[in-house]
Order: sequence, then structure tokens, then C-alpha cells
Amino acid sequence: MRKSVFILSLFISLFQANSQQSFVWFDEALPFEKRVDVLLDAMTLEEKCSQFMSDSPAIIRLGIPEYNWWNEALHGVARNGKATIFPQGIAMGATFNPELIKEVANAISDEGRAKFQVSKSIGNRGMYAGLTYWSPNVNIFRDPRWGRGQETYGEDPFLTSKIGVAFVEGLQGDNEKYFKSTACAKHFAVHSGPEALRHSFNANPSKLDLYETYLPAFEALVKEGHVQGVMGAYNAVYGEPSTSSTFLLDETLKKAWGFNGYIVSDCGALGDIMKGHKKAKTQEEAAALAMLAGVNLNCGWVYQKLASAVKKGLISEDLIDERLRKLFLIRFKLGFFDSDASNPYTKLGTEVINSEKHKNIARKASQQSIVLLKNENNVLPLDKNIKSLYVTGSFAASTEILIANYYGMSPNMVTVLEGVADKVSLGTSVEYRLGVLPFQNNLNPLNWAVQVPKTVDATILVAGISNEIEGEEVDAIASQHKGDRQDLKLPQSQIDYIKDVSKNKKGPLILVLGTGSPVSLEEVEPYVDAIVLMWYPGEQGGNAVADVIFGDVSPSGHLPITFPKNVEQLPPFDDYSMKGRTYKYMEKEPMYPFGFGLSYGKISFEAVSPKSKTIKKGEEVSFSIIVKNQSDSHLEDVVQVYLIPEDDKGFLPKYALKAFKRITLKPNASQELTFTLTDKDFYQTDLEGKKAWLKGRYKIAISNALPSERSAKLGASKPVEFGIKLH
Repeated sequence: MRKSVFILSLFISLFQANSQQSFVWFDEALPFEKRVDVLLDAMTLEEKCSQFMSDSPAIIRLGIPEYNWWNEALHGVARNGKATIFPQGIAMGATFNPELIKEVANAISDEGRAKFQVSKSIGNRGMYAGLTYWSPNVNIFRDPRWGRGQETYGEDPFLTSKIGVAFVEGLQGDNEKYFKSTACAKHFAVHSGPEALRHSFNANPSKLDLYETYLPAFEALVKEGHVQGVMGAYNAVYGEPSTSSTFLLDETLKKAWGFNGYIVSDCGALGDIMKGHKKAKTQEEAAALAMLAGVNLNCGWVYQKLASAVKKGLISEDLIDERLRKLFLIRFKLGFFDSDASNPYTKLGTEVINSEKHKNIARKASQQSIVLLKNENNVLPLDKNIKSLYVTGSFAASTEILIANYYGMSPNMVTVLEGVADKVSLGTSVEYRLGVLPFQNNLNPLNWAVQVPKTVDATILVAGISNEIEGEEVDAIASQHKGDRQDLKLPQSQIDYIKDVSKNKKGPLILVLGTGSPVSLEEVEPYVDAIVLMWYPGEQGGNAVADVIFGDVSPSGHLPITFPKNVEQLPPFDDYSMKGRTYKYMEKEPMYPFGFGLSYGKISFEAVSPKSKTIKKGEEVSFSIIVKNQSDSHLEDVVQVYLIPEDDKGFLPKYALKAFKRITLKPNASQELTFTLTDKDFYQTDLEGKKAWLKGRYKIAISNALPSERSAKLGASKPVEFGIKLH
């Protein structure tokens, strides 16, 4: 079988090589648009219709090779063998560092290009072997119970936009003629669980929530990032399935925002037009509704009936041509119809795959994503020459906690146990025991693991959840809720173990937490001396955690999502109103606020600019501050700028992140920072979903966490505030 596939691939390659001398669409001197038009003119209706499936077959007579559009690159080239595994999306959000995330995405697309060339050489043109990546996920993580929230960049549209645009730019490259690969913004739109209802629920958000929360990141990726793909969601919005919604796909995405790429359905979503939403009775009807709305590509089966839909008069062949033109234009711009010599990206060789350079980038991203939530009595960093150390917990030696979902495969995965063992002195006595099963109680009551802390100078306990508990409905095999979480607690077995270990500790107990979503820590926080949130940190996670715990790197990650005290603080999961959700609208005091993250140093802020200003439409305004490192430690931190209304008018967010900047300060050093906001930053979304200049008094607060009482209690720096009057 393998031999026959290779022979067929060789035949297609030879045929294509010969075709380049006779078919006009292989003439590289012509513009891509002209070549696509000529190709479409040469195709029959049946041939055209065959190319709307994600697994598009070869058309040998025209020299068109097989191509499978379904590829994933959420935090590394996924499901395609060896590749560097970078930190999960939520961890990328925690870096507050778009420049670094662009570097990550550039490394991913380098590896993708190299792997694509190898795949072609062995005749592999199947799923996950191409260059049209269905990443990133820029849905808003509005509810921490959502299992796929780990894929996102958090709960804030502004932060999500900045990280998302950087990721898209890194994937797509900067060549004027060719894309290195293409990105795809998903899932459009108003999509964030519950997983069990995703094929049938209807989101009916207010216009305020739609335009303030759910759409801004998609708009930014289209207008600023020039993303080439958008994936429609499973659910309906305002009663219309997302993949047949002319409001979403035509009026908003294309006409209002100027999107000129391709639209793909989530896998099986066109079937939901019939089955889940019952808006069509036949495949032909569902296919026609989707194509009329703007869907170019079907991951699923419904578009198998496109030719039949044309013959029944439900859609025209002219529309078929219009939708197919976009798909082939993408393939041409990826260089699929040009010689390898013409495309600079084909020169990327296999030496880039999981290279030392990329492993270092993965380690740096993991370092900058780690959030220090607690450091009582400054027990961290630990001394590398510590005499005795105990490493324990469900995930101390686990690679599962590193990889999250949509992952690649790496021979270089470093667990926390391995990272710690490699960091400490060779004279340090290090003991390891699992201690507790991750999701169930131990069967053997004789568990010596809880006694070991009595004998050591410090204990590092690695707890958390994993992609077995939270994730997509089809993947989270240990979940009772199709990948979502009913509460936010750690598994009870781990809670009990933390408490038992704490009772016996001689030295400090360091909790290292692996998760892709907020965890309720109110029950365990009093029992530990420090909490190091590592998320799902990628293949270099163990090294990065050790770098932070032992002080080679100062922690600098900040929360991209609020950590509630418990699930009782949340509105109903299936309620898509933003009232009471996220830092913008939450009324209750959280466990850890958005933007929070401790360091080993301490910074202070001092205003340089006048403390009050009046602003009119069309004006921009600058705020200058002095940031000082008040410690003897080198540190990095994230300075955050928030707009706070004095009068929320009954609908304005309590806080809105408007700018941020990651800074590095030497011991006792100072730096002056200036933030410039344009009048665009002061336009607010009104109840009708329109941007309006809402006169009144506001505050600009600059801090290293959400400027709240809770942040102050936890150790965040005192913010600098400026009075603003919008005139």
C-alpha cells in the first residue's frame, strides 16, 4: 500500500512538472489572480465542487495535487510527529509579550515549512501535513469552566487581540509574494462552551457584549493581522447557525471589516445546520445556506452535495467560482503552483525542527508565562545548594501536564522533577515519590510519601489538572462533563494530599500548579508557603519552573484571566451575558485578580505627567511615569494601563485594559515610561453596540496588576492614577 501511494505521488509530481510547461496557471510571470481565473475556467463543475472539502482530492488532468487543509499549530506544529512544543495558549497570554509570541509563531511556521517539504517528498499530503493552520483560538475565556479556554489568550479582548495579531504575523511571514503558512481565527463567533451543548445552543448576547467582548479580537486579527482564514463556530448566534449567518460572515466579517481570506466550517458544523439547529432538511439545503452566507471550505461532509445543490437551483455556478477562487488564491500564495526555487520559504531545512534555538524560545516563553501567586516570607527562590529536597505530587514526573491539547511530539520534554534535579547541586539529596493518584484516592492506605517532608529542607509538590480533565468534548477522557469542569477545585485526592504533606513539613512547601484554567485555591492556599502557576508549559516546562524556583529567572508572568475563589462566584455557565464576568464586570472579590503576578523584587510607580487632563475628540494624550526597582534583585514585570469610569453609566466596564508594556530593571534601577493613548482608546461601546464618545470623568490607573483592593492585599504595587475628563 505504501509503495503504491508513493508511486501515485511520484506520478502526480512528474505530471505536474510537465504540466508547468503547458498550463497557463503554472506561468509564474502572471499575477496569482489571473492564474486562478484561468484554472477555474478549465475545471468542470464536478471538479470545482470536489475542491470545497478540507480533504481536497487531486485533479490529475490539470496538474492539481491532493491537499488537506486541516492542520493545527496552536502552540507548535500539532499531530504531525516531531516538533517543538511551546506553552499552551493561555500561558502565551500570561506573558503579556506580543513580541515574544511572534517569535514563537515564527519558529512554529519555520518548522511547519520544513516538515511540509519532507511530507511532500514521501508522498504524505494528508491531514496535518499542510500549511493552512487552523490556529489561533481567539474566543474570549468568559467562564473558567470551559474546557477549551486553555487554548485562548484569556478573558480580555485587548490582550487577546495583541497576542493574537502577533501570533498570526509570525505564522504567515513577511514575504511580499508568498505566505510562509496561513493562520485561521477561530471560532467565529460567541463561542465558549458548554461543550455538551456546542452543536445546538444559540448565543443571544446584547449588542454591548457582542461588540465590547466577543468580536474585537476577531476584528483585530482581520484588520491588523490580515489573517487569511476564519473558522465558523458550531453554535448559533441570534438564532442563525454561525456557518450560515449572513450577519456574521457577510455583513460583519466581509463588508464591515474587509476580510478577503477564506472561511472554513468547524468540523461537522455544516451538519449542525440540519441536525443541531434544524435550519435545513437536506444536505443540499445546508450546503446552499452555508455557501450563500460565505463559507468557502467544509470540514465535514455536507459540501459533498454542492454539485447536486447547483443542479437543483439552490446556488449558482457563478457563486461556486467566487467561493473557490479564494481557496485557490490561498494555495497559489503558499507557492503550491510555483517551483521551489521561486519560494524563499522552501529553503527552510529539517535542521530547524525542534532545534536548540526553538527549544530556547520555548523555555523563554515558559519562563515568562509562569505566575508567582504566593511567596510567603520570601521562601522563594530556593538555594541551589539546599541540602535536602523532596519532589512529589501527581504531575511531578508527568509529561501530560506539559503538552496540553493540540500538541506535537518532542523527544526533549522536561518534567518538573527532571528540571529540578538538573538545577540543584550534585550534593543535594533529592527524593521523589508520586504520593497521590491524580484523579482518585490511593488504594493503599500505607503511604509513606506524606512522611518524607519531615526529613527534608523543602518540598516541591506538583499538582493540577490536565488535558484528560479539561479540553474538547471528544478528547478529555477523564471528564464527566465532555471536557468542561463543573467546579473549579483540584481533584479531592490532591487537596487531601497537599493538606497531609503540609502537616508534616519541616521546611517550606512549594505548590507548583499545572492547569489551563483558573483553579479554586481557597481550600489549599493556607497550607502552602508559595504557589507557582506554570500552566501547561510546553516541552521545556520543567526547566523553566526550576529556573524560577531557584532564582535564575525572576517570575514575570501575569494572570490573563481572573481566578475566582470558587464556582459560586460565577453566573450560570450557559448564560452568555457578561454581567458578573471577568475583571471588567465582576462584582465579587476574586481569589487572584486579572493582571496579578508577583516577582522576587518590588517596583514602585511615580507620576511625571500632570495628575489631571481634559481630552476632546481627535486628541491624543500621554502619561509619563517613573518605574523603580526597589530591590537588590534583577526583575521583569508588566506595567498595565487601565481606564476606569467614575460613573459607569450602568453599562460601562469597571476597568478596561488599554495598554501594557513588559520591562526589565536591574537592581535599584529606574526607568521612565510614557504611554500615549489616542481618542480611539477613549471611545466606549454603548448599549447599541456602537462606539461612542461618552463625556464624563474617568481615571487612568497604571500598575502591575488590576488596580483593586484585592491586588493590593496580595502584594501588587500601588498604582499611579491620573484624572481624565472627556469633554
